[in-house]
Amino acid sequence: MKTPFRIKSITEGHRIVGLEKPKHPLISIVDVSKFTNDSDIKTVIFDFYTVSLKRGCNNLLYGQQKYDFDEGLMAFMAPGQILRGEEGGIPANLEGWMLFIHPDFLWNTPLAKKIKQYEYFGYATNEALFLSDKEETMINGIIENIRNEYNANIDKFSQDVIIAQLELLFTYVQRFYERQFITRKITNHQILGKLEDILENYFNNQETASKGLPTVQFVADSLYISAKYLGSLLKQLTGLSTQQHIHEKLIEKAKEKLSTTDLTVSEIAYELGFEHMQSFSKLFKTKTKQSPIEFRNSFN
Repeated sequence: MKTPFRIKSITEGHRIVGLEKPKHPLISIVDVSKFTNDSDIKTVIFDFYTVSLKRGCNNLLYGQQKYDFDEGLMAFMAPGQILRGEEGGIPANLEGWMLFIHPDFLWNTPLAKKIKQYEYFGYATNEALFLSDKEETMINGIIENIRNEYNANIDKFSQDVIIAQLELLFTYVQRFYERQFITRKITNHQILGKLEDILENYFNNQETASKGLPTVQFVADSLYISAKYLGSLLKQLTGLSTQQHIHEKLIEKAKEKLSTTDLTVSEIAYELGFEHMQSFSKLFKTKTKQSPIEFRNSFN
């Protein structure tokens, strides 16, 4: 596999897809239907944020996940993430826009720190945002405001106006994602069921003794979704983080062993993936308000 090509500036990004030089070196909005690319570059890493809304694009991959913008979806990439294309180049029917934001544009503004709190910049593209027609119209309206400011003569207010529009854009996206977690109930509850199965199998197969406790990343990889998306989904549906779900299953299995076996607390701790009994006992007491011995005695 070739080393990804790093695109360090927005100007360079414009050049690679056959666009003219941006009007501002740190931010731009581009019409993706005007993309042309005669180079053999297939895999890239951007050193800036990208926000996109595209249609008719089904041959791009982000990490190991495939873009599918046939229905018109939004996706978000933070600096340092990988985007790669498959054979066939840029689709002829590609429509939509891309917003490029260099971190330096946000320097010394509240958004410089706040943008890192928007977890959707870490979601995989199969977790893109489905927009209703009304939501898409609203998003496109904000983008049009940014485009108008971008095309106007730059003055001392330009950055403040664009930053305000970006904050509005990201706030609406946060709202729409939370709506999506609720409205896509069937898919989301299937994920919850699969999560339960993954944890159940992991503990039942005694993989904890050899591999340790399941990690958040292991669970997310097993579900084929990003760790951040899984965390956001679980918080919305259950109020618990992925780590808390792992701990809930751990305590369930610990109670089972304490109440149905003669294993010592040390042996149970080892079977559940703990190197030290003290760590297990501390977690158990935090979750149950009882020590493992107290639980066993009260049960008996």
